[in-house]
Amino acid sequence: MSDNANNVAILKDAYRRWHDTKGGSVDHWMTICDENINFGSLAQAAPEMSFARSYSNRDALRGYFDGLLSDWEMIHYTTNEFVAEGDRVFMRGSTAWRNKKTGKTAETPKVDFWRFRDGKPSNTTSISTPRASLPQPARDPWR
Repeated sequence: MSDNANNVAILKDAYRRWHDTKGGSVDHWMTICDENINFGSLAQAAPEMSFARSYSNRDALRGYFDGLLSDWEMIHYTTNEFVAEGDRVFMRGSTAWRNKKTGKTAETPKVDFWRFRDGKPSNTTSISTPRASLPQPARDPWR
């Protein structure tokens, strides 16, 4: 299997587990990520998403998952497309979450850019635009 195909397979499996367990596969993410993973989110501590900030190692990244799962309940995490070139993988999909305190639902298109080192995800940037305040979920503009 080529590096491209292997990198995509690693992420497809991780995202499938993430969706199937409704966020219960944090330990799996911790095992596949490089110890010194750099994680960033364009949300960067937006209101009700203070956990969405930059992390520079696997142990700190667990704080992202802890914050996310303490405040939000996953409805779905859908992957639609993976594109790989060299050590980079792009994932396009969508996700929806319910805020445990307010009951509001946030649904958003989702894009993650990954970089691999020695067969492990070592860098990622997450792009999403939660729309918890909209009266109905936003349509995925990529469809």
